[in-house]
Amino acid sequence: MLDKITAAVILANETSKELPEDKGITLLVNKPLIKHVYNSVHSIVDEVIIVTNSQERAEKYAAVLPKAAKFVIATGQMADSPLSGAIAGFEAVQSKYTLLLPYDSPLVNKELAMLLLDLAGGKTAVVPRNVDNEMEPLCAVYQTKIALETAKKLADEGIDDLQTLVEKLRGVRYISKMIVEQIDPELHSFFSINSLLDLKRATVILQGKKAANKKLSV
Repeated sequence: MLDKITAAVILANETSKELPEDKGITLLVNKPLIKHVYNSVHSIVDEVIIVTNSQERAEKYAAVLPKAAKFVIATGQMADSPLSGAIAGFEAVQSKYTLLLPYDSPLVNKELAMLLLDLAGGKTAVVPRNVDNEMEPLCAVYQTKIALETAKKLADEGIDDLQTLVEKLRGVRYISKMIVEQIDPELHSFFSINSLLDLKRATVILQGKKAANKKLSV
């Protein structure tokens, strides 16, 4: 589908106190959250790298993911921040373009991810907008080298958020909510699991999709 080598970096370097166990291995319809994300994108990129903040967590995730998954440990004072995770991931990939995703968004739409990658040529980033018309820097594609250089400068200034990274880049292509809705009508790609209530909602959504697909196949 692409004439360029691509990678996906899944950020799993932050933690949550709202769930009884590590969010990445929390089960959603009998599958760990991080595996839902991995399965959404591994077939459309050349490599998948998971960034976490400890060897212990990397080993937990390695136990539930295919052997092809690669791991990087984010270090430093801001190791848990999205920007630090992105830097660690960008440094590890060999690809010109990198799809950046969080490990707690199990409903990422593969077609949307493919669109973002397809539109990346010649851009420093391709960033969709969500239901509030705000940018989604954690479901976006970045030109790896340029994004890495800019992210490092921000980190040196004590800045740790991805929104600022996008704002500092020139040549960003924003994808309107209307376009995203044509592929992902309910904008489920941006839904993250932060509580047991979120987990229940995601379960209902996935079970509904499974039932709908079953009817279509009959």
